[in-house]
Amino acid sequence: MNNVTGSTVAYYDPDACDLEEFSSLIGQTTRAEDVPHASAIEKQIPIYDMADLRPALEDDRARKQIMAEWATVLRIGAGVIALRRAYADTSVLDDATRIYERIISEEKQGAAGGGDHFAASGVNDRIWNSLQKLCEVSPEVFLNYFANTAIAAVCEAWLGPNYQMTAQVNLVHPGGAAQQAHRDYHLGFQTADVSASYPAHVHDVSPILTLQGAVAHCDMPLESGPTKLLPFSQAYRPGYAAWRRDDFRALFEQRHVQLPLAKGDAIFFNPALFHAAGANTSHDIHRLANLLQISSAFGRAMETIDRDKMCKLLFPHAVQARAENRLSPAELSAAVAATAEGYAFPTNLDLDPPMNGLAPESQAAFFQRALSEGISEDEFGKRLDHMNNVRMA
Repeated sequence: MNNVTGSTVAYYDPDACDLEEFSSLIGQTTRAEDVPHASAIEKQIPIYDMADLRPALEDDRARKQIMAEWATVLRIGAGVIALRRAYADTSVLDDATRIYERIISEEKQGAAGGGDHFAASGVNDRIWNSLQKLCEVSPEVFLNYFANTAIAAVCEAWLGPNYQMTAQVNLVHPGGAAQQAHRDYHLGFQTADVSASYPAHVHDVSPILTLQGAVAHCDMPLESGPTKLLPFSQAYRPGYAAWRRDDFRALFEQRHVQLPLAKGDAIFFNPALFHAAGANTSHDIHRLANLLQISSAFGRAMETIDRDKMCKLLFPHAVQARAENRLSPAELSAAVAATAEGYAFPTNLDLDPPMNGLAPESQAAFFQRALSEGISEDEFGKRLDHMNNVRMA
């Protein structure tokens, strides 16, 4: 099974990814007849003027037609849409910006956060969980900010109802460097080895569990470094295996596009789209965007489990079984997988920053490390308590 694009592929091998096929995919064209609600097409990206479309979102039939078009673009079209004037009144963005700037200043004094995805720590000012923090500081501003029918419609278009909103502010100062090309959450936030361990059909599922968006809190001309985007790249099924390859990243740098944004504009894209924040080469623009990451309601287990308690109970027995060679490493791994939380998210990224630019250490990964490093039962319990405390804070 070496054909990375065939339906019979069990796992995607980065070495088998086909740059020529990828190049052909990203060479597609967005046709006006396929995006009748768009006011324009720029650099293959359909542009929707919400000043014109916003009234239609109040009509159920018209709303569903618009959402169906957006979903098609995100899935098999360019993979990205731009909403001009997503905010009719940008004063609420100014109110939120003042709050975010105060939070950034306070967190710098307290040395909160520090980790970032796909960029070196300290390059950007980042607010993790800007959603909750804005609500805590000013529920009124929060109310006005998220009482936005355009944002609600695009979220529902991709994820269906009952989606879960999160947000992270990114402030890039003049001179801020660009990110490397990548794909996003879920599989994009895993290491190459972990991503490759998921079967091919899970690579197909991952993008439909999340939607990426960004709200421009200031005007973002090209010199300020708006997001670099590679239209149609989400259609390359092995892309989670390919995006780290130097040749794919080089092609991204040759073929990507950028859209200048005005304050109040927003873009939304399939998380499988190859993209990267651009370099801020301006002298005086502090590029501030609120990055929206919205999740499907379906990414949840059926029961609540006290896995901390289970881990503490199991650990001494696992240690003894390992010492006595009663269980093989594979058998111990199976037991740990049934016991510990194997996924690092959701978490409090201020207190539990990503490791190596991707994800924090999961409970299951720590359990395995504790076994291999001979960590004591007491230290194991203390570390679990700490992990739980920072993730629940």
